[in-house]
Amino acid sequence: MSEQSEQAVDTQALDRYECRACGYVYEPEKGDDKHDIPSGIPFADLPINWRCPVCSAKKQAFTSIGPAGQVSGFRENLGYGLGVNTLTPTQKNLLIFGALALAFLFFISLYGLQ
Repeated sequence: MSEQSEQAVDTQALDRYECRACGYVYEPEKGDDKHDIPSGIPFADLPINWRCPVCSAKKQAFTSIGPAGQVSGFRENLGYGLGVNTLTPTQKNLLIFGALALAFLFFISLYGLQ
């Protein structure tokens, strides 16, 4: 049980936080160059007077959006949607735009029929 709580703490430390005012995302892996915050600093360890580098919103204006590359949505909903709910946002983009490109190629190929 203690391993699970340690894993939860580790994943929480790597969570990205999004500013609700402007949409800026603080990523611990990148840090914040504008305020001289080095990479690897979790959001919880930022100074209390740290502000959004884009709109100067306070730290309280940020919400956790989870770690990068994580499946979006609630865990209980991942079994629905023909399996696409378990795809990461990058995989969903590839699926959507790949299907659009394929449909466009099929549409253009119709001009070859006479």
